[in-house]
Parts: sequence; structure tokens; C-alpha cells
Amino acid sequence: MMRVLIVDDEAPARDKLRRWLVEQPDVELAGECGDGIEASASISRLQPDAVFLDIQMAGMSGLEVAAQLEPAVAPLLVFVTAYDEHAIKAFDLNAIDYLLKPYDKDRLHKTLERLRGRRGEVAAASATAIRTARAQTGSSERLLVPQGEQLQLIDASSIQWIEADDNYVHVHTAQARYMLRRTLSDLLLQLGERFTRIHKSVAVNIAEVKSLSPLFKGDHEVHMRSGAVLRLSRRYKEELFARVRG
Repeated sequence: MMRVLIVDDEAPARDKLRRWLVEQPDVELAGECGDGIEASASISRLQPDAVFLDIQMAGMSGLEVAAQLEPAVAPLLVFVTAYDEHAIKAFDLNAIDYLLKPYDKDRLHKTLERLRGRRGEVAAASATAIRTARAQTGSSERLLVPQGEQLQLIDASSIQWIEADDNYVHVHTAQARYMLRRTLSDLLLQLGERFTRIHKSVAVNIAEVKSLSPLFKGDHEVHMRSGAVLRLSRRYKEELFARVRG
């Protein structure tokens, strides 16, 4: 069985897709979501095999949802859109597939066949779709973080530093620390040039660096505006110095 999540902020669109999906003997409906934040939480909680993801949604678009996913554990993605330019861009960049509204049953069946054929290469197909989303949204100005049992969006500029912890990262802001199940490398790809590594397991927001002080054997301490003091390893010294001077 292929477990599928439907994400669309229009109830009639969800109803239509649900009716047609449940007719498929090898498709199980994992759930439905009406907004991007709910979708992100449901993807994490339900771990569907595939997600039909509407691009145009208020608050948080489908592309933003996709951009926040960790490629290694993401489901297969199908972008759904009523706007031709989005669909064409996604298709040209080899996203797993797209549905252009209004679509008919035959078009959906073609998409399902393509999904079935990609079940053995989920990681590669998901990574392609996520790269597509990031290419269209650019560096993320907002990041989804857990807040109790809920998720919330925070401004990326409010993040001071990020620390890797096995398969998790700790995101430090002035107000709180958040733990995400992400790799540091992929999170930095999402957040873009605002951040740089100072250690294999630590990255900082350049704007939050207050000063640097030398230690021994080429290492330095990084003093953050928040008062935190972090170790800068020699491997990343030149990059940080260039970024701070720039």
C-alpha cells in the first residue's frame, strides 16, 4: 500500500482528490491538511509515502513546506498548482511530478503510475523535488521549529547559532532553544549565506558575531552578541574571518 497525504487549503480540492485516490486499491489515505504548518507536522508524525502538495496556500506555501524537509527522510512529493508557470518550472527541474488544476482522472492516474515507479528510489526523487522548491523560494527567511506539541515559524534572522547533535540540531535564538530532527549540512543549505560553520558541528549567524579572540595553535573563541562563547576551529577560520570582514 502507498500511504498518501493530501495538502490543500481548499476543501473542494481535497474532496475531489480524496474521492479519486480511495478508488485505487493500492492507495491508503494517511490524512488531509488545510495549511502548510499542519502539513509539516503531519508529514513528520504520519510519515506518508507520498504527499500531494498544493503550491498556493496562505501563510506558508507548498514550496516553503517542501523546502523545510530533510531530503534523506522526505516522502515523494507531487506539486499541485493552478498556475502554469509554477508547474512548468517544477517539471523542467525534474520534480517528481505536478498536477495542474483543473486536472482529470486520467492525469491523476498517470501521476500515480509515476509514483509507483519511484517507490524504489524515494530518497533521490524526494531530494530532487526539495531542490526544486528551494530553487524557487531561495534561502529560507523563516524556519519551522517545534513549540510544545505544535510547530511555529520563526525568522531565520533571529537564529544566533546552530549546533549539531547526532541526527538533530539545536537552534539557538535570544528567546529559546529548539531541537529539530535535521542534519546541520542540510539546514545550512536551506538557510543560505546568512550562516557559516565555525566547527564541524557548529554554525553561526554572521550578523550575531560580536568579536573574536585568539587561543592557541590557531584556534579562536567566537563571542556572540548574546554572550555565548563558541570555539572556532582552524579549519573554518579563514572563511569566518573573510565573512566577518566582508
